[in-house]
Amino acid sequence: MRWRKKLTGGLLAVIGFMLSPLSWWNDAFVNLPLALGFAWLVSALCPASVRQTVFDVALVGAYWATNVLGFVLLHTGARRLLADSHPEWRGGWKKQLLVSLGYTVLIVVLIKLGVLKPIQGYFPAPGAS
Repeated sequence: MRWRKKLTGGLLAVIGFMLSPLSWWNDAFVNLPLALGFAWLVSALCPASVRQTVFDVALVGAYWATNVLGFVLLHTGARRLLADSHPEWRGGWKKQLLVSLGYTVLIVVLIKLGVLKPIQGYFPAPGAS
């Protein structure tokens, strides 16, 4: 049973690390695509009059949610993996928060520039030329 606890803890920690803002690449290759897919899905279900607003809010909200979920999974997995030892999580949380805020600003800028938009905005409507 102990190996199962360590295995699930390790798996949770790896998934948490993949979602957390602890590496430079995860936002661009994991969190933003997940958030973008979620925002596309949610905005596709909304009327056209509010689609852009819903997309904007869903994109930023989902981005932050993936980061928070990453930290929660990483913490939970590390506690399971390390069992009784309680390592100190020092250094860098302020930097990590600033990096997340920086990516959030970048996402908002990309939305305002029209680079990121609801999926319907990328393709012309059927019959339109």
